[in-house]
Amino acid sequence: MRAFPVCLIGLAIVASGSSLAQPKPSAAGSESRYFTSIDGLMDGNADVVLKENYQGKTVTSAVLDVCYPAAQGSDRRDRFVVNLTVNGQTMAGTGETQVDKLPVSVSLTRKATGDTYEFKGQIRVGQTVTNVVSTDNADLSEKEFRENQVTDDGIVASPKDFTEVSPEALAVKVKLENAPALLAVLKGQHVGVALGSLTVSCEALRRGQMTISLSTDPQQAADLLAKLKSQPGVSAAGWTSGLFDMERTVRFASDGWLADGRPDRTKLAGGIAAVAEKILAAKLASSSWSDETGRLTLVLKRPADVFPELSLTETIELNALVSPDRPGASDHLMLWVGQPSITVVDESAAAKLHLIDTLDDDSEGDHSDEIGIVDAMAKEFKAQRWDLENAVWK
Repeated sequence: MRAFPVCLIGLAIVASGSSLAQPKPSAAGSESRYFTSIDGLMDGNADVVLKENYQGKTVTSAVLDVCYPAAQGSDRRDRFVVNLTVNGQTMAGTGETQVDKLPVSVSLTRKATGDTYEFKGQIRVGQTVTNVVSTDNADLSEKEFRENQVTDDGIVASPKDFTEVSPEALAVKVKLENAPALLAVLKGQHVGVALGSLTVSCEALRRGQMTISLSTDPQQAADLLAKLKSQPGVSAAGWTSGLFDMERTVRFASDGWLADGRPDRTKLAGGIAAVAEKILAAKLASSSWSDETGRLTLVLKRPADVFPELSLTETIELNALVSPDRPGASDHLMLWVGQPSITVVDESAAAKLHLIDTLDDDSEGDHSDEIGIVDAMAKEFKAQRWDLENAVWK
């Protein structure tokens, strides 16, 4: 039986001063009010909504919705929703968890203390009992609660161009029960699936659908989206944010850089490598395009200036991505250039030193010394740069 390991320290609402001043239920009519944060449950990792239904000034029923780590330290979430019967100051009900199907029972007493509320009692999940002692809890109105529930999945089905979304980055929203079948369809395809997007969040458990992030060759993105949209349970699919950082992206006319209507990868790799060799004072060692992401990876080498007597080598990896500047037909291409990463190795023929890089992240960033590479690409390809202030190409 899975444990519910951490005790509930207190039920508390994160609310602004304005919410404390909200009018309380009137003497007539019905309304709902909400408590929307749990302090201390599961080391503060629980996501809780307590909805109270009023008739006049009397609470007639309530619903407790708790989402929490399925095991201590786990990213996997479970959730229970229990309808509570209200009898005076007592709120009680039973149910089971959504994922692991553990039995749940809730017994709370509720007491008004001025403008706030106090909750005491127990929550049992499986064989684990959690004691509830919570004071000074303020509630939210229905309007405030709904305003806080607005979310943006970042999916753009038909972008006018790739200045706000990335040509290789896709996202698909699918019902939870259909997600395994959708992922099975992607097996064996030239598609990268973001591992983090496979974690079913509390929002996904509540909405019954999850958003899966994908990475693919921009040249096959449109066809893949059409396939995704036809799958059962899919409610949305489109482009989203990804690799393309507009500060590291240039835009140029596609004339002379196409082969059979597609970006000429051989010619493009040569042009990009020539600029990289010049700016980094290095020689190209290898060049390859990824089938999954369409990303170009260049590996260059140059002598390291650390301890010259050792004749060490700096190996530089540089990533780039080329795509039309918009979905569908276009006469311009966009080129994104990543920051070079550098490692120092001993490539001597004799016995080698095993080198360990102990630089911190900031030092590694300074060590990359990539200043001027994006400007140099813009010059080589007679390209435009993105004006961040005015949101136009210049």
